[in-house]
Amino acid sequence: MHLDGRRRTLSNGNSSVTSSGLGTRPGDRDSSTASPTAETQPQKKKQKRNKPTLSCFECVERKTKCDRGRPHCLACIKRQTDCKYAPVANLLEETTRSAANGRRMTKAPKKKPGSHRLSVPNAADRGFGANRINSLSSVAIATSTGLLSNVPYSSPGSSNVFGIGSEHPFANYWTCEGGLPEVISVLPDKLQADILLNRYFECVDPVYPMLHRQTFYADYEHFWSLGIHDRDHTDAAFVALIFVMLALGTQFVTSTSPRERKQTAEFYASASNQALRMSSYLSSASVKSIQAMVLITYFLINDNHASDGWAFGGILMRQAYAMGLHRDPNIVTPDASPFEKQQRRKVWQAVLLQDTFLTVLLSLPPSATHTDVSVDDLIEADSASIASDDPTDMAYVRGSWTLANLVQETICSPRSLDVPICATVRHKSKLVADFRAVYRSFPDIFRSWDAEAMAQLARDNKRVVRQTLFLSSNYFHNLMLVHASESPDVPVNVRGTLEAAHDAIAAFFVLFSLFEAEARVWWVFNHRAFLEALCIGNVLKEVAKEPGGDENLLKDPLFVRAKTDIHRMVQILQVMSEGEQGSETARTRVQVLSEFLL
Repeated sequence: MHLDGRRRTLSNGNSSVTSSGLGTRPGDRDSSTASPTAETQPQKKKQKRNKPTLSCFECVERKTKCDRGRPHCLACIKRQTDCKYAPVANLLEETTRSAANGRRMTKAPKKKPGSHRLSVPNAADRGFGANRINSLSSVAIATSTGLLSNVPYSSPGSSNVFGIGSEHPFANYWTCEGGLPEVISVLPDKLQADILLNRYFECVDPVYPMLHRQTFYADYEHFWSLGIHDRDHTDAAFVALIFVMLALGTQFVTSTSPRERKQTAEFYASASNQALRMSSYLSSASVKSIQAMVLITYFLINDNHASDGWAFGGILMRQAYAMGLHRDPNIVTPDASPFEKQQRRKVWQAVLLQDTFLTVLLSLPPSATHTDVSVDDLIEADSASIASDDPTDMAYVRGSWTLANLVQETICSPRSLDVPICATVRHKSKLVADFRAVYRSFPDIFRSWDAEAMAQLARDNKRVVRQTLFLSSNYFHNLMLVHASESPDVPVNVRGTLEAAHDAIAAFFVLFSLFEAEARVWWVFNHRAFLEALCIGNVLKEVAKEPGGDENLLKDPLFVRAKTDIHRMVQILQVMSEGEQGSETARTRVQVLSEFLL
């Protein structure tokens, strides 16, 4: 592992490079052609570079560091001063941001012939996995480090997507003749359904705001107003959507035991899957069926069935492509209403986000790679229009979408092939700058926060708090992966990796302190935090091998804080593993991370 802390001797172009007539002694040249001496030669006036100022006027005037955020930089937010930029700075910022929103044609980097290949080219992925995978080589199961072959990531066990029996996530309660009426018959009464849907919109919808709440509730109330006979002829995909929302809402209920919650949620998920089958979802697709499949994938992942979620997501991706959701609605559905076009864009971004960030966590190839749907087309409608959405929700979706585009283009494919993310130092520098440009494009409310501010905001606006923490966790986790990338020519940026990992895992710590019950359920957030702690441990382990490394670990505040982050994560995992219903995965993760605290 190459550490950026090591000294490197680089030649200086003015002192070590010589050529004809440059850097030679006067006596080595013909006297007739010798140039004037320093005393007689007039000095040329130094030309000033015509470099545009990209920082805001206020930071330039005060000579302070500017993060160049829009619409306001963090420095101006803290000072509460007016933040304005030069027109050329705004133009360059827009150009940089639009470059990441082009056609998605991701192609994995090729290995150069004869080049040295690191077995694990990212510090975030080292320290665990290889031995366990080798020990399971005789078992016919997936061996991705994020799937069920590794206990610290998910609980082991047989789990197939379809079929009959207790070994499957969709337990079979259904007869061959029952059809959709049999599924509808197991709906809870409307009062209970309303409570679970409220829980869904409180906990899940802020993080994945894919549904249009007003139109959903209009369809939902109409469904309950129908007679039993008419209800049995409802759109099966809509019934599937209701059931999976009930399943997700149940996962976040706190008034029942963990075992009861799990059984009830899995029953609703099975009903959702059966309703999809009644809609012939493998041969046809609709916006509602795609929405239901997106949520089923998240349910399976939260239910500790990462392998099933990954496999089911593959079916979802094929159906989204078949339905043309990856295409610009103005091209494929030009006669659709603005609301319908907006819904198609929102559903596609939900599919894209799920695929992109799941592939990052599981180190598997991305699928949502071909699209001409643009983030910029997801505009806020008139507040009087049926297509209107909450402005903060729209900003959150656009921020997540822009980040996903960049992550898919630069991180997903290299990680799936164990190829370094960055081939050269210049490449890494440019990629870090691209990520920071995306972060600057986030609204102020998602950037300027700390634990105390989140605690205060949680009293009045829990929705924004959830969005801020998820977006921050996602961004800094991927920035950590960029800094931690290593190749023969590019060292790990130790300090950059630890800074990004701290900011990422801090979001999970705040989530756990404010919404402990929810933090226990969100597998994606839990998994990211575990990987961040694992990355921190791997980096500190390498630092300790350097000359004077042990002493640096004790004195350098960055390293001390990093070890504190691991200790805090272990404490949280211990809490999650306590009791008869404690998580077995959490117990194993405690063992893995505790090795870094010895």
